[in-house]
Amino acid sequence: MLRVLCLLRPWRPLRARGCASDGAAGGSEIQVRALAGPDQGITEILMNRPSARNALGNVFVSELLETLAQLREDRQVRVLLFRSGVKGVFCAGADLKEREQMSEAEVGVFVQRLRGLMNDIGGTQRLPRCLGVALAKELIFTGRRLSGTEAHVLGLVNHAVAQNEEGDAAYQRARALAQEILPQAPIAVRLGKVAIDRGTENIPTRDRLEGMAAFREKRTPKFVGK
Repeated sequence: MLRVLCLLRPWRPLRARGCASDGAAGGSEIQVRALAGPDQGITEILMNRPSARNALGNVFVSELLETLAQLREDRQVRVLLFRSGVKGVFCAGADLKEREQMSEAEVGVFVQRLRGLMNDIGGTQRLPRCLGVALAKELIFTGRRLSGTEAHVLGLVNHAVAQNEEGDAAYQRARALAQEILPQAPIAVRLGKVAIDRGTENIPTRDRLEGMAAFREKRTPKFVGK
């Protein structure tokens, strides 16, 4: 049974919220369920906005942000899976139709919240790190669409799988990966994730700026350890 967040109540552990079943809360755009048995510790977030192909609208983003905030406090959650309740679609990106109806001030607030959700994983930030600047520019400037196989060859995704009869091959592969992560030490996994994420950030140190300036000016850099 799918347990759905009652987003208007105070934050509590999900199991204590006393929320309705999925049938009674079908209007929720973000739904949550915790797996049981050998998969206990894996929690799934279901994105369920079929009318807009799971586009990132105001309600969708609000519900997702609050869901993630609650799950961060739940130590029973070891691995988190995102999946779509809309057949053939994962997420269509920003809801541009909804944004057209917003005032300039509303757009500013929404974009800030969206950036907090995306956390620097947009194409202009992630692509250069994965592929290098030249190829990233080519893909962004041309708007070229990639197949799953092409994305896998380029290293943009970890796995590409053939579709199965049920239409959930990607989900099954993701769940199998979650099952591999599940028995690992949770603190070690968490700290490893933090170390990797912070290690890929652009840290504005004086030495980094000096290195870029020296490269641009074709001279030997003078590093000071700051």
